[in-house]
Amino acid sequence: MRADGDGTTGQALPRLRLDELLEELQVRIEAVRGTRDRVHSLLEAVLSVGRELDLPQVLRGIVEAAVVLVDAEYGALGVIGGEQRLSEFITVGIDDELRSRIGELPSGHGLLGELIRHPEPLRLAELGGHESSSGFPANHPPMHSFLGVPIRVRDEVFGNLYLTEKRSAREFDAEDESVLSTLAVAAGVAIENARLYEEGRNREQWLTASAEVTNSLLSGAPRAQVLELIVERAGQILSADLGLVAEPLAGTGELRTALVVGQDAKTHSGPQQEVQDGFISAAFTSAEPVLSVNIAMDERVIGCESRWAGMGPAVAVPLGSGDRVRGVLVLARTAGREPFAPTQSAPLLGFAGQAALAMELAERRRDAEQIALLEDRDRIARDLHDLAIQRLFATGMTLQSAQKFAQHPGAAERIERAVNDLDDTIKIIRSTIFGLRVQQSGGSDDGVRARVAAAVDGAAAALGFSPAVRIEGLVDTEVPHHIADHLIAVLVEALSNTARHAAARTVDVHVAVREGRLTLTVADNGTGIPPGAARSGLKNIARRAEELDGTFTYDTPSAGGTRLVWHVPLRDAPLQPGAA
Repeated sequence: MRADGDGTTGQALPRLRLDELLEELQVRIEAVRGTRDRVHSLLEAVLSVGRELDLPQVLRGIVEAAVVLVDAEYGALGVIGGEQRLSEFITVGIDDELRSRIGELPSGHGLLGELIRHPEPLRLAELGGHESSSGFPANHPPMHSFLGVPIRVRDEVFGNLYLTEKRSAREFDAEDESVLSTLAVAAGVAIENARLYEEGRNREQWLTASAEVTNSLLSGAPRAQVLELIVERAGQILSADLGLVAEPLAGTGELRTALVVGQDAKTHSGPQQEVQDGFISAAFTSAEPVLSVNIAMDERVIGCESRWAGMGPAVAVPLGSGDRVRGVLVLARTAGREPFAPTQSAPLLGFAGQAALAMELAERRRDAEQIALLEDRDRIARDLHDLAIQRLFATGMTLQSAQKFAQHPGAAERIERAVNDLDDTIKIIRSTIFGLRVQQSGGSDDGVRARVAAAVDGAAAALGFSPAVRIEGLVDTEVPHHIADHLIAVLVEALSNTARHAAARTVDVHVAVREGRLTLTVADNGTGIPPGAARSGLKNIARRAEELDGTFTYDTPSAGGTRLVWHVPLRDAPLQPGAA
């Protein structure tokens, strides 16, 4: 090129080179600025995922931060569960409507499973070209570029980050991979912190539940109420939809349902339903939790699958250990929910063991109290016999000897009446002594008092509270066995009617023996008996009174509610074998 006379061409060349250098410098400055901004974004993402302690929120925050960092349209985090499959799959970029049209979330097959089998970063320009790719389900959005990295928690691969469809380029680059790998390291730390926090919170919940069960037992709460508390607290902590307790039948070893709480409880509350349920039986003889991913399809429940219809994951643990297993605690979730993890079933086993131990200690405490009571009754019986009766007898003899010295007819009559009163008093005291010694000798389980207490205790769970009980007179010695059977049947029927229909908050039970007659009164503060209500239960109660030549009435007191009065004679009452 020839230069002009004024030399302008020579000046243009250095200026052009300077412009090129300035442009290159500008590019480098922009690159440095972009790198700086990306580092800042990475630091912000690391800080953001580290702030949360709730594990679900931590996982979602990781995916959202990853999508922003590498400029991806879609992101997901797959949590690896049992059998090297995905137990959770958290997505970003796909709304609820599209997710429902796609159908079931992936479980770890195809390309997603490649990172599970080989936990190393994987970057693809076209994910459909990989040999492990198995295509997309119907309604799935198109995806081409792919970047995946594993998330490790200490030495364990917790899950994988999956990113697709880079917005600003055709594919992800090495820098994207480096940034995402760095985020994955921070994510592992955040997940570990969230896990530790969750374990600490769960431990506190289990300790609180154990303390509540123990306090309830030691305060004398009915056994059925304590069992319900155990099931409710365990179900709340583990987010179960159904909970039940199965107990062995005395003398048979077969299991029956003692209590059911939660969804479709009526389906599981029939007697002796667990006899052929191998899942529950396995927990009764095992020292470890028994798990099922899908109880409705479990081969151990063949023959009773219908009772588990609609249920999915389940866990069963023994109540107690060794030869002191008191039953089985079972928790189940509805079909489609996540299975019970070992980190959940292990604390449940400990809780069940502590609850069983507390029940045993409470029973031993009650036995000790019962022994002390019986010893006190025996002492009272001895004192009445050795002191009171002897002095009354001596007083009667003195009066009889003085009767012949009484000259006035009225005085002699009064002395005779006093002697007869002393004889009646001695008979009453002897009857009391007999009653005390019958109970002391071990017959208390068959006594009327004990049977009334057991019937009231059994109704407490259905009522939601313990009725008040008052017993007057010598019910254990004066009430014949066949009348006692009728009495207990009437009491159970009355309490059952109250639990089903009355919506009562208090119930008073009064059993009295006076002047050769037995009276049972059951009063509540509920809604009363509506005019059109079925009276089959009341007819049964009336029929039992008629069979014993007694009466039965019911009314509504002025304060509201219902009062039932069942009145039968004790003398010459007709015997009706098997009527109860």
